[in-house]
Amino acid sequence: MIRFLVVLFACIMLTFTLLPTENAEAASTYTVQPGDSLYLIGKQYGVTASQLKQTNGLSGNTIYVGQRLTIPGGNSGVHTVSKGETLFLIGKNYGVSYLEIMRTNNLNTAEIYPGQKLRIPAVSTTSRSSLNRISASDMDLLARLVSSEAQGESYKTQVAVGAVVLNRVDHNDFPSTIPGVVYDKSYGYYQFTPVLNGFINNPATNSSKKAAQDAVNGWDPTNGAIYFFESDVTNTWLQSKPLAARIGAFTFTY
Repeated sequence: MIRFLVVLFACIMLTFTLLPTENAEAASTYTVQPGDSLYLIGKQYGVTASQLKQTNGLSGNTIYVGQRLTIPGGNSGVHTVSKGETLFLIGKNYGVSYLEIMRTNNLNTAEIYPGQKLRIPAVSTTSRSSLNRISASDMDLLARLVSSEAQGESYKTQVAVGAVVLNRVDHNDFPSTIPGVVYDKSYGYYQFTPVLNGFINNPATNSSKKAAQDAVNGWDPTNGAIYFFESDVTNTWLQSKPLAARIGAFTFTY
């Protein structure tokens, strides 16, 4: 009888161990709040908008207040490199810097090859973007930059310009806010010509406002680029950067 009770008690304890706790549920799901987007939710949890859409069976970027989203599992583990991948894109997919992946795997260069196994460091709260909410003024600034840089270009190009700004916000080599990126100076020079010539102060077009919002919602036609320039520019430094995409009259690079 005693032996039976011991076995029964062990089974009960095992059952409770295997049952998900309320805290575990809270860690794997998220309830959409006013002002949220897939992009912003992804930044909070170190995952991409594409991962959120795939996990939750979403065909588009539209979400609604009160909707419960499943957050993809933790990103500490091993990644097998596929053809065409770069450390920057892998890091963006997992929500970590490519430099962190290099340090974790003791890599001296950013060169990788298909089939290579890479250990992915876990995302810490300090390594994630501080951009948890985008204010109306920041959205307006992003739209004005898109308008002044890409007015007259295709809508996809306008979204791409907005995406580059957001990619810089998430990149360790640039400021962590939209105003910081837009007004950033390097070696005494503004990063964006419209800031220098004052065109940044012109009101944004309706198309640019929509493009900026699509970029915030997670659409990135550049595949993670952090630079862009008109394709006929002959600057050797820009031309030497790894190609991300060519969209309209612009070239986008890493």
